[in-house]
Amino acid sequence: MSATGPEPVATFCGNCNCGCPQLFLDPDAPEDRRVRITDDFGQRIQMSEDQFRDLVAQAKAGVLDRVASVGT
Repeated sequence: MSATGPEPVATFCGNCNCGCPQLFLDPDAPEDRRVRITDDFGQRIQMSEDQFRDLVAQAKAGVLDRVASVGT
């Protein structure tokens, strides 16, 4: 890990002080773990940039719409 640590890319929510989920890019991590998503409970997942690009592409294509509408 670099001296500056992972670079924050996005915060999801950001309207409170609850420790909102965040997306980080860690250029010093192994290739298969460069993208990190943390949640407000301190859990995290790590994935490659290719896996993240696939996740974004599927989200843009509507694959996650059903999940996003649960409870609304």
